[in-house]
Amino acid sequence: MVTQNYNPGTGSGSAPPSVEVDIPASCSGLRLDQALARLLPEHSRSRIRTWIDAGRVSLAGSAVEATRRLDGGERIVVLPLADPRVAAFVPQSIPLAIVHEDSAIIVIDKPAGLVVHPGSGNWDGTLANALLHHAPELARVPRAGIVHRLDKDTTGLLVVAKTTIAQTALVRQLQARSVHREYLALAVGDIARGGTIDAPIGRHPVKRTSMAVVATGKPSVTRYEVRERLGDCTLLACQLESGRTHQIRVHLASIGHPVVGDAAYGRAQAKGIAFARQALHAWKLGLLHPVTHESMQWESPLPADFAALLATLGQRRPATRVR
Repeated sequence: MVTQNYNPGTGSGSAPPSVEVDIPASCSGLRLDQALARLLPEHSRSRIRTWIDAGRVSLAGSAVEATRRLDGGERIVVLPLADPRVAAFVPQSIPLAIVHEDSAIIVIDKPAGLVVHPGSGNWDGTLANALLHHAPELARVPRAGIVHRLDKDTTGLLVVAKTTIAQTALVRQLQARSVHREYLALAVGDIARGGTIDAPIGRHPVKRTSMAVVATGKPSVTRYEVRERLGDCTLLACQLESGRTHQIRVHLASIGHPVVGDAAYGRAQAKGIAFARQALHAWKLGLLHPVTHESMQWESPLPADFAALLATLGQRRPATRVR
């Protein structure tokens, strides 16, 4: 028989209360982490291991290792860490570059390094947290009003809905492909002319955190035009007809011209060119206002690091502009 005593007074802040577990004879010979995984099935084994490694599981007042073999009859005290997902959507004072705001939408110019939506490894410090601080009413809108995303290190424009009505209207526009999104991407290699990449994208068959062009993927189309030739690199304007995760990065890599600085998909990088992130910027966004139905469009200038990279490449070799 397992006895779990929840003591509300022992928790601090938003941390859960402590849990006391009496180890039954049936767990004799098991490792501590194995026994707790069996006795606390509401928690994953990885989460329990995290608590043990953090010194939050004790026996007779001392922290105990995960590999400790149990005899049965011990009383184990567990001090759980709060599930970060519970506190993911909390307001945080994070600066926002707001391009446009009215009663229905906010258009943000996102900097590099800002995660859009809370997720594994990034449960706070996200755009969602910043939005909830800026506009507390977004707590009543699913996902804090976010309807589409940019990768952490991709810069540029995205729209956020301030009401559920606006969110539904924007999602429908995205599904109908009537939202105009255009990106500037610096690709590795000298690309002679523009084109269209029509290739399905899905989860990488081996690297599950990455995407890839796979036959079983979802239909994905990227159109690109050459804006400027810079020797070993080419500046492209890319338009999305679909909105798959990492779409531009995956598509350009699939034709042998990955985005400069792309650590995930850019094995082949231009020699002598170092950039701390993928050189990808969402520079143009157009849509119909979800309430007034007015056609609206915004543009974002290149961020300083991207502009400096282009200037450096232009000095190394005169650029060839394409009109």
